[in-house]
Formats: sequence, structure tokens, C-alpha cells
Amino acid sequence: MVLMLMASSLNLLPSPTPDLKLGVDDRRIRQYRVAEITEMIHVATLVHDDVVDQSDSRRGISSLNHNIGNKLAVLAGDFLLAKASIGLSTLRNGEVMALVSETLEHLATGEFMQLAADTQQSCSMEYYLQKTYLKTASLMANSCKSIALLADQPREVAMLAFDYGRHLGLAYQLVDDALDFKGTSATLGKPALADLREGITTAPILFALQEEPFMQTLINRKFSEEGDSRMAVKLVKKTRGVAKTLELAAKHAQQAESAIAQFPPCSDSRSQQCRQALADLTHSVVKRSM
Repeated sequence: MVLMLMASSLNLLPSPTPDLKLGVDDRRIRQYRVAEITEMIHVATLVHDDVVDQSDSRRGISSLNHNIGNKLAVLAGDFLLAKASIGLSTLRNGEVMALVSETLEHLATGEFMQLAADTQQSCSMEYYLQKTYLKTASLMANSCKSIALLADQPREVAMLAFDYGRHLGLAYQLVDDALDFKGTSATLGKPALADLREGITTAPILFALQEEPFMQTLINRKFSEEGDSRMAVKLVKKTRGVAKTLELAAKHAQQAESAIAQFPPCSDSRSQQCRQALADLTHSVVKRSM
């Protein structure tokens, strides 16, 4: 949805290569393909994540690996990535192909950063945000930029599209991490506090650490001892860990909205409506926490 709204927001110039046979804008077709490729990559990463995290549910239903086993689930994710790679070859745009290919590297790097973080890195907000960008926001950011490039927009506009996707993705993940301390498995659609059980630090933990030094001890031993997870939750709730996380999410949402406001002026009513929808989406991401 986001990518097609982005396309309608930025397709302001006549297509240089209309597909007369199909009677449609060839540029629009390639933008649809980017959206399809992005969705395939996204689903593949979710499937692989569930295997790595040993999750048995996703959004309230049994995960694929729970239903068919880890081996077949990994192969299913690999198949989606292979189909995405084939789709990339049809775009006929080297820069877009490079952007999406780079995103695949980012996803793997982000997962590695999460699993291999040492104690110092686990306590770093900078490290957390970089990991979150690579693991979550990079796909949306580079896909939005790809849509802008296929719309024949100048580089500065493409970077605004990138900024929108980046900040929207970061805001979404920050809210998701905050909700982990407010919801249950039923309301979250995934196992609650799964990151804590894996010894992974998130923004609420890092903000709580600023107020409660004992959190450092829990982080050092990756919440591995009996009662560590309960104590971490207690400290997060005692401090402004969740509140500060949501405040940071709101800042990123505002930056995403600001990027849309800087798009070049247009008189087309459909483009204006789609830009408004993109702006409204930034508010919806933050409202998930309420």
C-alpha cells in the first residue's frame, strides 16, 4: 500500500515509455513490480525470522515453521527470495536493482548485528538504531526511493522518499518494541517479550538503563538467570523506558511526515490525496501504542 501511494504521489510526468500494447503506463508496471518484490522479500524475512527465533506463532496464528517444520520453512523463504531476484531482472533500471539488492545485504547484516552483539553494543542506542534500520527500515526506505526513481523524479526527491520510508520504518519498530512491554501474546500477535528471552536489548530497555543502573547487570548476562526477564520488565515499567521509546517513535513519524511535505508541488487531486494518505499513515503508526 505504501509503495503504491508513493507511486501515485510522484508520477507527475508523462511516462517516457508508455506500453501502447497494454494501454497502461510502463513506469507504473515497473513500480508494481517493485511493490511485489518488496512484499516477497518482507514475507521471506518473516519466515526466516520465525525459524531463527523458534517462534510458533505470527499475528495470532501458527507460524509456517510450526506448521511445516524448519527445513521446509527455510526453503519457502529462500524460494520467495529467488522469485524476488527474478523480478528484479525485469525492472530494466540498474540503480533500482542495486538498491534492492543492497537491501538484501542489509537484512542479513541487521540480523547478524542483533544475534552477535557483545555487551557494549547491547547497551548502545546508536547500535540499536543502526541494527533496526538495517533489519527493518532499510527495505521500506530503499523501496520508496526506487519508486521515486522509476517516477523519473530528481535525486533530491528520491532522497525525500527514502527519508520517508526510513523514518516510518524506525517509528514502526520503536512502537513495536514499546508494545512488547504493554501487551500480551494475544494482543501482539506474537510471543510477548520474545526479545528478552533471546537476550536482545530494545529501546525500552536502553532508556530504562539510563535511570536504573541495575539493568546493566541484566544486560551483561543477557537476562539468562531465573527472574531476570521479570526484573527487566519491572525496571522498564518503573522508569520512563516505554514513554521515551514512544517519544522517539513520534519524532521519527514527524520526520517522515516532513519528508512528504517537501515533495514538489502538484495540482493533481489524486496525487494530493495519496500524499495526505502517506502523511496520515505516520500518525497511524504511532497511534498503535494507544
